[in-house]
Parts: sequence; C-alpha cells; structure tokens
Amino acid sequence: MPQLTPEEAVSLFLIKFLAILWEAMPFIVLGAILAGILEEFLPQQAITKFLPKQMLPAVMIGALLGLIFPMCECGILVVMRRLLRKGLPLACCIAYMLAGPIINVVVIFSTWIAFRDHNIGWEMVGLRVGLAFVVACVTGLVVQSQYRKYGKSLLVDVAAPLSAPMAVPVTPAIPAPAPTRTDPDPLPPQKKAFIDRLGNISATAMHDFVDITLFLIIGAALAAAAKLFITPGQVEALSRDQPYLAIPAMMALAVVMCLCSEADAFVAASFTKMHTSAKLAFLVLGPMLDLKLLLMYTRVFRPRLIIIIVLSVTLQVLIFTLMVHLVYQANGWTGLPSARG
Repeated sequence: MPQLTPEEAVSLFLIKFLAILWEAMPFIVLGAILAGILEEFLPQQAITKFLPKQMLPAVMIGALLGLIFPMCECGILVVMRRLLRKGLPLACCIAYMLAGPIINVVVIFSTWIAFRDHNIGWEMVGLRVGLAFVVACVTGLVVQSQYRKYGKSLLVDVAAPLSAPMAVPVTPAIPAPAPTRTDPDPLPPQKKAFIDRLGNISATAMHDFVDITLFLIIGAALAAAAKLFITPGQVEALSRDQPYLAIPAMMALAVVMCLCSEADAFVAASFTKMHTSAKLAFLVLGPMLDLKLLLMYTRVFRPRLIIIIVLSVTLQVLIFTLMVHLVYQANGWTGLPSARG
C-alpha cells in the first residue's frame, strides 16, 4: 500500500467510516422498530410456551429464528435484547443472535448469487448455513452452562429478563370481608388506544436506537482506522504465499471490515485466488464477530460473557474451516472457484 499523506489518510478514514455507518444505519433503525413492536405486542414469555423443554432442541429452534425475524447483524442485537427481556432463554437468544444474520432468506439468496458464477453457489450456501448453525448452537449451549453458574450477572441491567413479581405473603390474622351485593364489579382491563401503542413503540425504538448507535459509531471508527493498515490485497498475497495462514487471515479481515451479512458474500467472492475454506471462515465469522459488534455487545453482555462468546465462536470457526480444508485436500479438490481437482 503506498504511503499516504495525512490529508489522504484522513479522507480515506472518513470515507470508510461513513460507508460502514450508513450501511449499518438502516438495519439499526429497522431492528429498533421491530424491537418496539415486540415490546408492545408480544406477551411476556409467549415464545417460551412453544419451545421444547429440552435445551438442545430449544437452542436449535433459536438458531432458526432468523427465518421468522430476518435481520442483519447490525439490527439483530436490539431485537435479541427485547426477546431476552420477554423471557426467551439466553441460550436461544445467543443462537438467534449468531445464526440469524446468516440463516435468513435474504442472506442465503445473496450468497448463492455471489458464488453461482464460480460453480460453487449452492455448495457455499450449504457450507455457510450449516457451519453457522453448528457454531451458534454449540455457543448457545456453552453460554447456557455459564448462565446456570453465574445467572443474570452475565447480563447488563437493561438486558436482564424481567422477573415475575414476587408473591406477597398474606397474614391470616384478619380475614378479608366477604363482598356484598353493593360492591362494584371489578373493571375489565382497558384496551390501549392505537395512538398510545404507537407512542410506546416509538419511545422503545428511540431508546434502543440511541443506546446501540453510540457503540456502532465507535466500532465503525475503529474499523475504519484498522482498514488504513490492512487491505484485501495484503490478505490475498498472504494466502498465496502462506496458504495455511489463509483461514486466520480471512477471519481477521472479517473482524476488521465490518461488512453487512447481506453484502459480504460479494466481497468474499472477489477473492478469486482464495481457497473456499478461507472464504467460508470470512463469511461465518464476520456476521458473528466484528469490531462494531464487539462494542455493541457491551450494551447487552458483561465482559465475562463477551469473552466466552468470542472464544467459542473463534475457535469453532477456525477448527471447522480447517476440517473443511482437509476434506477438500483429501478428495483432491482445489477449493478454487472455477473447478475441482
């Protein structure tokens, strides 16, 4: 990369910063609106009534919630936080947060479009969706084991599930008088007017938007600064000269670039000299962990839980993509976009 003057560096930083910010902003707004609707209309613990009692199938359903609530990683955090407060188990919320930006119709279709001309369209879709599902479920189960040990201390106060009000013991010393015929009938619950519901949705959405956007801005600034020193060309050269470092290099690039999951497949497809396994690592890790997400996670999780999520996701993506690489080698496949073997 040629040496930049201070003016060029500042200009490039602003361009990259605004690109990340404006790419993510519509999804933050959409996620905040959906979170407001869920807060107003979704009854407390309504979703949990339909979940299996066993944790594994419940987490697997959580990983597939993106098919019902499709959001990219920028907007899914506010939706997940509201679902968590509504009583959805933490393990299911984690699975949804990690897998939802990948296992939804829009991202599946965009991944196929990006790789169809490389003759690996459905192959990449299957690998990406399958690996995201496994990583999300395993991480959800790991988090659940920690939640049993530490409880709500893993969550910030604004994200902790709402507890049912404690029952007040009744002293039987003085029995309550029996109602007489003159006692008025209890008033039926009043239905909220539409304008009141709209006001509640707007207030909740605005609160979540402001709360999350601050950390999006900080993350976007960090990512833009990192992009000044790491370029896709450097990563591709590393893959060519040191092929065994291609997977961790693409994972690092995914964390730095902060791409939207609905567009990252086209960036990955542009690395024509990169092995499929390395591009797979880029496509799975990016929507789960990047610089802006790590900052946004602080509005939901305590540091202990963030570290658990980061380690679980990173190690799984690294191990599973290395296994994919070995499978390709064992079958004599090149892993390049044009052909096999």
